[in-house]
Amino acid sequence: MPIHDWSIVDAGLFHDFHQTWTINIRNALNAGLLPKGYSALAEQHADGLIPDVIAVQRRAKASRPPEPKGGGVITASPPQTRHVILAEQEVYAQKANRITIRHRLGQVVCVIEIVSPGNKSSKSALRAFVKKTINFLRHGVHLLVVDLYPPSKRDPFGIHKVIWDEIEEKPFDLADKPLTLAAYVAGLPKKAFVELVGVGDVLPDMPAYLDNDSYVPVPLEATYQTTWASCPDDMREVVEGRERLDDEQEQ
Repeated sequence: MPIHDWSIVDAGLFHDFHQTWTINIRNALNAGLLPKGYSALAEQHADGLIPDVIAVQRRAKASRPPEPKGGGVITASPPQTRHVILAEQEVYAQKANRITIRHRLGQVVCVIEIVSPGNKSSKSALRAFVKKTINFLRHGVHLLVVDLYPPSKRDPFGIHKVIWDEIEEKPFDLADKPLTLAAYVAGLPKKAFVELVGVGDVLPDMPAYLDNDSYVPVPLEATYQTTWASCPDDMREVVEGRERLDDEQEQ
């Protein structure tokens, strides 16, 4: 199913879709993609950071992702994304002590966040989003950021450029694909695997890293389709533009 143009409809519609999509991604991860000892939970508070994310956690006993048995897809080879970005200067920086973010069920190792219109609605909102993202990475938490909204005047080169400039300033060109999917590895040096998509494209699977080397593929397209299928008909008509087209024809 092609990506819809969510920028042309009321933000409340995407908020509803966003919430259901978050749960469907969580369910897919817990239904066999994550190995034993790992779990995905929605809207978890981590060390006072803003919630409304999917937190992938592991129980304290697990030292690294085990070999999957009966499910749990673990991949060590680098994901095939359009851009692979390495923070080259960071290898020369002095290593700081890491603070482990913990939850009662275990240690948070990865966070998956779907960007909402509110994250770009003002300078302060975008700063808060970027600060939260950088805090996760500095705490050793890997990230997957999904942004289906086009660049605004506050992020003219996309959400990844704004985030990565806090780590290391580098040029970044969106070309003709304005929507951003970015997986971040919180090791030293930090890495970013960035895929660019546009309205009408199919969403590729993106990695959710469990440690600095291993990840599970997050089925963005499959969960997007599941979420879309559960939307009410009138909502789908508005998002697809059918309601506006009918109004124009009546006039």
